[in-house]
Parts: sequence; C-alpha cells; structure tokens
Amino acid sequence: MIFKYLRTFVTIVEQGSVSKAALHLRIAQPALSRHIIELERELGLKLFDRVGRRLLLTGEGAQLLGNCRSLLGYVSSLGEQARELRSGGQGWLTVAASPGQIETVLSTFLHGYAQRYPKVEVKLIEAVGDKTLDMLDRGEIQIGITAVQAEQIEERGFGCYAAPPLQLLAAWHPKFRLDYGAAIEIGRLAAHPLLLLDSGFFARKTFDAACRLAGLKPIILIESQAPHTLLALAEAGHGVAILPSVVRIHRYKLRTSRITYERNPLLIPLVIAWDKRRALPRFAQDFCELLAAHMRKISLHSRRSAPRASARRRDLGLDPRTPICT
Repeated sequence: MIFKYLRTFVTIVEQGSVSKAALHLRIAQPALSRHIIELERELGLKLFDRVGRRLLLTGEGAQLLGNCRSLLGYVSSLGEQARELRSGGQGWLTVAASPGQIETVLSTFLHGYAQRYPKVEVKLIEAVGDKTLDMLDRGEIQIGITAVQAEQIEERGFGCYAAPPLQLLAAWHPKFRLDYGAAIEIGRLAAHPLLLLDSGFFARKTFDAACRLAGLKPIILIESQAPHTLLALAEAGHGVAILPSVVRIHRYKLRTSRITYERNPLLIPLVIAWDKRRALPRFAQDFCELLAAHMRKISLHSRRSAPRASARRRDLGLDPRTPICT
C-alpha cells in the first residue's frame, strides 16, 4: 500500500472535497482521484459515495479512517526522528495555547528557552480546548497547553505533564452590589449580567457545570473569545466577567474574587500535552519539562506575593480590601 494514497484519503476527509485536498497537497485533482481508485482497489472496499458534487465517507471508510491517521502519524514520526538525529539541538517547534497562556506564561518563558536552544524556532498558535487536541491528533502542532480532563488525554493516546490548575474568577465594577472577599459563592452571581467566554473554553464549561449543580440559570450579556473584551466591559460597568486566573486582571480597576460552589473553589485542570505516536526531539521534551517547572514557579510566586497586593490596590485607586488576582 503506497503511503501517498493513504495521505490523499485522509486529506480529502479533513478538507471536505477533492478540490480543497488538491490545493492543500498541491497535486492535480485527477491524480488524487486516481489515488482513491487505486486505494479502493487494493482494499477491496468503497471509501466514498458521490452525492451530487459531494463526496461522503462510507461506513467502511469511516472505520478505516482512525487507523489510517495512526499509520500516517507513525510514518511521520520516522521522519521527525531522523531530522532530530541529524540536527541535534536544531529544528522547529509548534506550540498551541490559549491567548491567556501565551500572554502570561509563554511570554515569560520563551527568552529563557531560547538561551538554552538558540537554534530551535518556536511557532505559537492560539487554540483552546478540544481544538488543541484535534491539532495534536492531525500533527499540526507538536505541543499543546490546554485545560482538559486527564481522561480525555488518556482516551486519545496523548502524553502529558500536569501543570498547576487554574481557578475561576469573577471580576466586576464596584457599582455592582456584591460582597467581596477572597471568594464568592456562585449563587451570588445569578442576579447580575454575566460576561462569559464562549463554549470552546474549558473555563466556560466548568462554570456552566457549576451553574447546573447549583440550579442556576445565568443572565448572559455576551460570549466572547477575547478575555480582555470581557474585562473592558466589566470595567465599564456592564456586567461580571467570569475568567480563568491565568488572565491578567491587575491592569483593570475591578474587584475580583475566586468563585466557589459550596465553598469549594472551581478549579480548571491544565496540562502540557503531546502525541505519543510521534517521536518528540530532545529539545521538545525539554520544552515540556522546563515549561511545567516554569508554570509551577509562577503559581508558587503568585501565592507568596498575595500579601503584598494591598500596595497594588492603592496604586490602582481601589479599596485596600479589594482582591486582585493575576
């Protein structure tokens, strides 16, 4: 079975049409059609049904798709391993993370990593939740920093380093009549308009699950992919922003508290993940280990620096008792 036939099959499924696959692979459409014909002949199965101008995956094709992707991943890993053996500490590394992780964690990590691996080119891609895992599965990235349950990582055959969990925070303008302190029960937010991340964020899924447990139906003013859009609206007094603790909130004149349900903080699990089917070069393995240590250091520093936050509150013109989270 020729490798390029399998690649054509998987690419047509992912791109949705032969024409789009031809553009993606930079191969003429007739050649791709011949690839599928030869692959179907060798397998003795029909992989696609043609409905009008569309190609629809058959049941047999759908069952073979996962194994084809795995086989392509293993073949790709051979090339990656060969490049690593040739280059040593030289290469490229594609990393996906949420905007908040890029702003707070990677912005403070990459200079130190570059000093250790000056010949490694790191490319960053914004992605959250399941999208990050899908990109890992397709080999579009090598490392993903994402909020996800450990069960999802295991089910998809990924490896991971656990990072310190994030907390879910509420941020609001002082005009809202909310008692503030280190924590606020989720039920006290029900009467206020909420500024939420969209459903692609694990932080949003965590908040929605807590609302269901508490029997609450939130009043949603906006759902956004941009955390700082929510903070700007909160600062202008339009509602209460619900965000993970990785977002830098100290730039805004807001009161903030950890959100709790039955006095338990709402935690968001965080991992640094990779696809175990693909061999990671040494510099990528070190990236994961060094980044996990860096994230633990940031988390520890945040806890230790909490008593000094009153000075920052005064600088922002806030009541000294107003909690500020970073």
